[in-house]
Amino acid sequence: MQKQPELVVRKKQLIEQEGLTFKDLNNNGRLDPYEDWRLTPRERAENLVSLMNMDEKIGMMLINSRKMGLAQEDKSKTSHDGVLDEGIIEKGETIFATSKVYGTTHTIENRNLRHFILRDNFSPADMAEWINAMNEVAEGTRLGIPVLVTSNSRNENGEAVFGMNDAIGIFSTWPGTLGLAAAAKGDIKNGGDASLISQFASIARKEWDVTGLRKGYMYMADVVTDPRWQRTYGTFGEDPEFIADAIGRIIKEFQGETLGKHSIAMTIKHFPGGGARENGFDPHYEEGKWNLYPTPGSLEKYHLPPFRAAAKHGASSIMPYYSIPSIKKSVVQQFEGEDIPFEEVGFAFNHYFLNHILRGELGFKGYINSDSGIINNMSWGMEKHSEAERFAKAINAGTDIIADTNDIENLKLAVSKGWISEKRINEANVRLLTEMFALGLFDDRTYNEPQKATEVVSTKEHWEAAYEAHKKSVTVLKNSNQTLPLTKDKLEGRSVYIEVFHKEAERAAAYTEKARDEAKELGLFTLTNNYEEADVAVLFLHPKSGSYFNATLGLLELEICEDKVVSGLDGTLYQETTLSGMKHLKEVTDSIHSRGGKVVMSVNIILPWILGNIEPMADALIAGYDTFFNAQLEVIAGNHKPTGVLPLTLPANEEVIAVYQNGESVSRNDVPGYDKDKYMPNGLSYIYKDCDGNEYKLGHGLNYE
Repeated sequence: MQKQPELVVRKKQLIEQEGLTFKDLNNNGRLDPYEDWRLTPRERAENLVSLMNMDEKIGMMLINSRKMGLAQEDKSKTSHDGVLDEGIIEKGETIFATSKVYGTTHTIENRNLRHFILRDNFSPADMAEWINAMNEVAEGTRLGIPVLVTSNSRNENGEAVFGMNDAIGIFSTWPGTLGLAAAAKGDIKNGGDASLISQFASIARKEWDVTGLRKGYMYMADVVTDPRWQRTYGTFGEDPEFIADAIGRIIKEFQGETLGKHSIAMTIKHFPGGGARENGFDPHYEEGKWNLYPTPGSLEKYHLPPFRAAAKHGASSIMPYYSIPSIKKSVVQQFEGEDIPFEEVGFAFNHYFLNHILRGELGFKGYINSDSGIINNMSWGMEKHSEAERFAKAINAGTDIIADTNDIENLKLAVSKGWISEKRINEANVRLLTEMFALGLFDDRTYNEPQKATEVVSTKEHWEAAYEAHKKSVTVLKNSNQTLPLTKDKLEGRSVYIEVFHKEAERAAAYTEKARDEAKELGLFTLTNNYEEADVAVLFLHPKSGSYFNATLGLLELEICEDKVVSGLDGTLYQETTLSGMKHLKEVTDSIHSRGGKVVMSVNIILPWILGNIEPMADALIAGYDTFFNAQLEVIAGNHKPTGVLPLTLPANEEVIAVYQNGESVSRNDVPGYDKDKYMPNGLSYIYKDCDGNEYKLGHGLNYE
């Protein structure tokens, strides 16, 4: 017998039946099946869909980014005491306003949207208040259907990038996703397992749950195979087996065995794997619209295993990638012994991949959520078709909800023309609403307690566990003559100079100040701000390359360099910088070495950098993954023994990732770094080897023993 949930209403009434209380969400004075919390989520969803009109069903199938009232500068354009944003953005005013954006209340009441993406980064209490206010508006509508708010991941450190790292530092802050992989793979190497991933997900779930954020666009199950792919840092690296294990653990901890009142529904992305890029170009722009599979069996062997795990563990939703599988630049791929027909349309439009492989072969039971903007900017393979035709193609292919749009007009047009059947619209709505019922949003989880959100997110143990993971992520790549650890006895009477290098000078200065402050706080070194009198230098390198939404003129630069002259794809010469201050970097290292001192370098691995320009300058080289400075300094000082290992392979030089004039890469785009040598031309080896003979391949990491 189910226990009576504690029901709260703000706009509607409660009704009693058989001594139990229910919400009268449609105000008709009687208990409808969808209001009956004793029934299964699916039964309730089916009943509700039978009561909805077409406008309500159409609104349910769109999810759009939605700002909080706190982000609205003009407070006259807010409601609910400044909590809801009621501003209007005209079409084309921003690159994300591909159709007119209306105020929150109008969007819920008149456009019938119920799914929203939060990209703002305010306090947990503010988030809870905001979601409460939206649900109050939603409760007042005809059927009282609540809202469901999703977000990209919020628990990893990094620099904010729209659509990837929307929010940082509010929830417990762990290393970047690659850092979680480095730490967990280190535990496995030392005889343990990947339970660090489980711990991370368990803690993050509690923090999301109390704020009312109940759906995550996370995590990336993509296997990195093309080193120039901009999104590498959001992945768990290049090991399909490990990634499959990590994805299984994440779903289990965030969702639970089944979706329930305290679950966070996961949207695993980007099916069938975005790693097989064409020379690193990203499908957020036209140059990157192709996925290539030049290697027999690569799709099944390397890219699909993590999605098999996602389906097996009951992922609530899966997000297909923007890209198109290329016929011309691939060999025939197979799955379960059958040839896969490639239709050259983006995966959200791709009927065979979504129905035959994902639902049929992998047994996926949830719903399919498109990536943002497939109806507009990223409609690859469907560019010549109208928006309404794109809606029809995606939904008929099996996509249930279209992301980052409120374009009800074109979806309505596709339905009115008979391009999408009502049966298919109903099927999508049942899938979407089943999740909402399972999460308790119609019952006792409509509203959240802001005070409780503050308490849970500030739990000391959460932040301590995160810091422990930062320390565990640190990977020692090179340690000539036992330079590390820099213990107190080694440093007796010696001073240490700390500096951070970055592509942007302002960030370099701010980060240097932060690193020095953290070093001071730790009290492990005698510090000096003058490298000319220092005996040891600890230098943190934060290279950056390219831009997420724009193609570079040539290939994405992976060398750590400044003002390097390179050639664009059209032959134009231009300059590339991934790290500013390279001349100064050499001056510092030369100065230290001239006095017989030691240089310790840390490189922030957000891409598989080519290290030939900097590794020879370092006596010890470590890798961080948006890892805190103080955590790295503790490992450098020997306070914490290094256990992290590389979650991906670093390329030897530019030659091994070169691209021939015909556009073909020397190393295979669809094969992970650890296996690339199987396909390299004679005499070339993909893996970087340092001056000491260490190979920087998947799983490499030194310790102090």
